[in-house]
Amino acid sequence: MPAGVFVPDGERFVATELARGPWDPDAQHGGAPAALLVREFERLSLPAELMLARVTYEFLRPIPLAALSVEAEVLRSGRRVALVQGRIADPEGVEYVRARGLYVRRAQSGAAPGGAAPAAPAPAGPDAGAANDLRPDGERHAFATDAMEIRFVEGRFWELGPATAWFRLRLPLVAQEQPSPLQRLAAAADFGNGISPAVPWSDHVFINPDLTVYLEREPVGEWICLRSRTRLSAGGVGLAESVLYDLDGQVGRATQALVVERRPDPAEVRP
Repeated sequence: MPAGVFVPDGERFVATELARGPWDPDAQHGGAPAALLVREFERLSLPAELMLARVTYEFLRPIPLAALSVEAEVLRSGRRVALVQGRIADPEGVEYVRARGLYVRRAQSGAAPGGAAPAAPAPAGPDAGAANDLRPDGERHAFATDAMEIRFVEGRFWELGPATAWFRLRLPLVAQEQPSPLQRLAAAADFGNGISPAVPWSDHVFINPDLTVYLEREPVGEWICLRSRTRLSAGGVGLAESVLYDLDGQVGRATQALVVERRPDPAEVRP
């Protein structure tokens, strides 16, 4: 078993097989590079009173299990708002992921009594959840089965419809490093479409070319929960929406646009 989802190699990061996604055995799950870019954002020099309020990823092409460079820069920094951007590319400069992050000054006061809509009741905790029904492949590791511990409170991978599940990284995102709560949230946020399919896995693909995460506050702890729902209109595109929680309550939201297509050769997919 690799020591982490990524292993440093000079100025690059090698994606191990633990980063593997569900659609292509040679490509990464979106949660792995999403977390790696957040790690790079956390290393930027920004005013302490700012926090990440929104990050949007564009997955430009399948991200290989290879040595890749990760870069981030500050586009604009002020007392109230900062804008940053990052990218993941190969040694030839081919871009695979772009990301933009919006930092906003922390609120100086909370909402007045009755001034904010009440949040939905928090889901039951991970201890009440059922184990991941996506079984490991005996021949190769993958992000969803080996890098993540997943516990379902509602729904399952192999069931159509909404689902609620808790996620926790089993091992470091980067070898010999402790992942931050924000990195853990980014790693989990890309699972919304996977846990709440609107069409069967066996004869469809529903790949997200983007991911947007909004944060109400900074997450805490190891566990992140997604309460997810996917909608698909005839002649339109799929849209997966997730409410994000940690053990202290609601922490944000995530959305994904989906490319939904029938598989050319329906796969014999079994849980």
